[in-house]
Amino acid sequence: MSRLKNLFHSRDKPKNYLDNNPFSFFFGGTTAGKTVNERTAMQTTAVYSCVRILAETIASLPLHTFEYTDDGKQKAMKHPLYRLLYQEPNNEMTSFVFRETLMSHLLLWGNAYAQIIRDGRGQVLALYPLMPDKMTVDQASNGELFYKYQSDKGEVVMRKEMVLHIPGLGFDGLIGYSPIAMAKNAIGMAIATEEYGSRFFANGANPGGVLEHPGVVKDPKRVRESWNAVYQGSSNAHRIAVLEEGMRFTSIGIPPEQAQFLETRKFQINEIARIFRIPPHMIGDLEKSSFSNIEQQSLEFVKYTLDPWVIRWEQSMQKALFSDSEKQKYFIRFSVDGLLRGDYASRMTGYATGRQNGWLSTNDIRELENLNRIPEALGGDLYLINGAMTKLEDAGAFANINTNESEETNEEILELD
Repeated sequence: MSRLKNLFHSRDKPKNYLDNNPFSFFFGGTTAGKTVNERTAMQTTAVYSCVRILAETIASLPLHTFEYTDDGKQKAMKHPLYRLLYQEPNNEMTSFVFRETLMSHLLLWGNAYAQIIRDGRGQVLALYPLMPDKMTVDQASNGELFYKYQSDKGEVVMRKEMVLHIPGLGFDGLIGYSPIAMAKNAIGMAIATEEYGSRFFANGANPGGVLEHPGVVKDPKRVRESWNAVYQGSSNAHRIAVLEEGMRFTSIGIPPEQAQFLETRKFQINEIARIFRIPPHMIGDLEKSSFSNIEQQSLEFVKYTLDPWVIRWEQSMQKALFSDSEKQKYFIRFSVDGLLRGDYASRMTGYATGRQNGWLSTNDIRELENLNRIPEALGGDLYLINGAMTKLEDAGAFANINTNESEETNEEILELD
């Protein structure tokens, strides 16, 4: 019983077990001399912004469980997974928080894990996030995958049926590699430039320098400390220095404009945005954006950035949460329609086109606009077409019929006369 209890317990408090991570060799020092891991990377505003944008976007998308029907599909609201995925995956968090947490794990560590709690019949009862840096994926001699989780109570071994695993880009198809680890030098340079700027302004926005004395200074430490106490720091900037006994101050630092400090920081922001495939305007860089191209960039964000992540989520959940028999009847889908919506005038024009050509009904349009349905008795589900539209061959035949009828009518009038 104690062994079973270890398998079915709530997730542990998040802790940093980086040293136990099998991919820890990717993290660590960089060519810029800064240590990069998932914690230090998130202190960089560009990384934080990119992770937050993707995590919150995935978390905010409507997530529904569907079932196949003779007419196509419909929401499987009676299936237990519908409520878990759409509302509450467990009794501690909402669906938004659950997906936001897993997506941030996926972006920082390259893998997202959740423990699947099932009942005796195999139905999913709850989903709990697991820390990726405490998880190890292994393969048994018979080819079956199993997961080893380092909890506070010791190592817990879980079968693949007990774990929802969403891997990112990887080399073996089983484990994803962390974008932070793969791009640690670019992120390390961003951390270094940010630290350089902080130290520069902490020094009164002036480069470092040397105090030169024509003679021998008996106590150089005292002179240095007294100088720093009076003139160092942004609060002491532009104070007038008093140099005695022929002392001179010589600057030896490189001014920021010569070190291209601002250009380097701006480039590193774009470099980090490139890692996560985020349009620069979404993290505050509007230099190359305008009103004419921001909408197009936003659509490309949905198509080229969000869609691959959405497919990873959908297929991983489909594989892990459904039984073999259920996979033939049920499926899980995110809805990105809201992100693809244009402005009001464009939507109305598109709806009018669909309505007039018979592939949208009134209720189809009202559902897309989150409006209540019109009763079927009032024609809400009718599919109509513009009556004036005919085929070209029928248009010619119609013209001939009208011409013949007109001639016959004229002949009758002449006979009466």
